[in-house]
Amino acid sequence: MLDYLVSLSVFAGLYGLLALGLNLVWGLGGMVNLGLAGLFAIGAYASALAELRLHLALPAAAILATLLAAGAGALLAVVTARLKGDYLAIVTLGFAEVIQLLAANEIWLTNGTDGLSAIPAPGRGQLSPFHFDIASTSAVWLAVILVSLLLWRLSQAPYGRALRAIREDETVAAVAGKRVLAFKVSAFAAGSAVMGLAGSLYAAYTGYVAPDSFDVLVTLLVVLALTAGGLGSMAGAVLGAILVVVLTEGTRFLGGLLPDLSALQVASLRQGMIGVFLLLLLRFRPEGILPERMRRHHLED
Repeated sequence: MLDYLVSLSVFAGLYGLLALGLNLVWGLGGMVNLGLAGLFAIGAYASALAELRLHLALPAAAILATLLAAGAGALLAVVTARLKGDYLAIVTLGFAEVIQLLAANEIWLTNGTDGLSAIPAPGRGQLSPFHFDIASTSAVWLAVILVSLLLWRLSQAPYGRALRAIREDETVAAVAGKRVLAFKVSAFAAGSAVMGLAGSLYAAYTGYVAPDSFDVLVTLLVVLALTAGGLGSMAGAVLGAILVVVLTEGTRFLGGLLPDLSALQVASLRQGMIGVFLLLLLRFRPEGILPERMRRHHLED
């Protein structure tokens, strides 16, 4: 049971990183990015290929994955610069689907649906599975803490205030002298870099990546995490990720508690419980559990 809990903490940290990256783009910048599964996949595949074919160490592979994901995010921001709201959401979701299709069909590069296996990671083979999980948990949550602190500091800086201004009304922000496109591209790049880092850590932990690991469900769970935790709040993004993992994994035990139900009925009940939780949350805490706190500036006479 302890092994299981430690493993869950790794995935909670990975979802936390994805939620933090999305929070910078959506929570602060107001740009709905549903392409995070694709950026997550770019980070995972780039890191795996760098280790397997270029024989780079994990830190170097993670840096490469982060830079490639940042570049993909910046390019996506440039292409979708004139899109807003639902149109931006649809295009970015299509981007994620294209990345998944490329991973499934470009066999020469990704090994297709068979995926890439035997991805090396420090400690794998030398440590016991439990101690490897402990080391992975420590590494992932160290990354979560560092990224959340960095993004929180960024959100309190003039850069973060400019992003909020663009979120509220980009026309007014442009009139005030803010370079809206530059801020959008940089926010997408920074958020995508965090998602690429999450992909690299995921590949290192599981030792295996395949296209079906990056389906739309990943995007939905991260969006749920950020919505539950609170848009614009870094602490809320991390808390929301933990809650999502607790909900999705905790409901797995319903089968043992309700033995008269079939596996299909248990799966439907799990989805229903998650949906009810989200509805109740949106009804009673529409701003999230830990909503964004706006710093007030008082002008003195």
